[in-house]
Amino acid sequence: MATERDEEDAACLAAWRAGDQAAGQRLFARYYEPVARFFLNKVGDASADLIQRTFLACLESLPRFRGDGTFRSYLFAIAYRQLCQSYRARKGDRIDLTSVSAFALDPSISGLIVEREETQLFLAGLREIPLELQVALELYYWEQCSVAEIATALDVPAGTVKSRLHRARELLRAAIERLAARGDLAERTIDGMETWARAVRERCLREQA
Repeated sequence: MATERDEEDAACLAAWRAGDQAAGQRLFARYYEPVARFFLNKVGDASADLIQRTFLACLESLPRFRGDGTFRSYLFAIAYRQLCQSYRARKGDRIDLTSVSAFALDPSISGLIVEREETQLFLAGLREIPLELQVALELYYWEQCSVAEIATALDVPAGTVKSRLHRARELLRAAIERLAARGDLAERTIDGMETWARAVRERCLREQA
């Protein structure tokens, strides 16, 4: 079921295709922050270049967009491809992004600086799980994407998204337990994962305001 945001996006997209450049600028302005959050906790200083590449690729591929999904799922699909291409350009084409984590790809990236121990542990845990699972979980928690939107973004069936989200939560819990300095900290972080995810989103919004 289309939301009010989806309908507004569709109207802007139609106007943009009809030649209204201001409509395209409104779409880009609306989704700059979500795309920036997408690259958060994954690529560090390289995020600015990938954000630019994502919007450029969106502009170039717009004539081929058939409207099968929402505009934001289409944009996140482009962002995911840009992320994968960036990693493969640096690490080699044979890298398996279905099993390797963002931490394994680049341990030096610290991501967002937060105060709460639970939020720090939550972010660190996300970087320890396979990249494709991290992406699915962050789209679900940070962007409140539906299963259908995540399926479009990752180019997989909806059933696969559901199984990935389930597996991602299991691996995230295990990573948090492994990384936690204390058992009570791990327990609080696991029990309040949605709270810490919301805190990260709100922190991103404040920093990007």
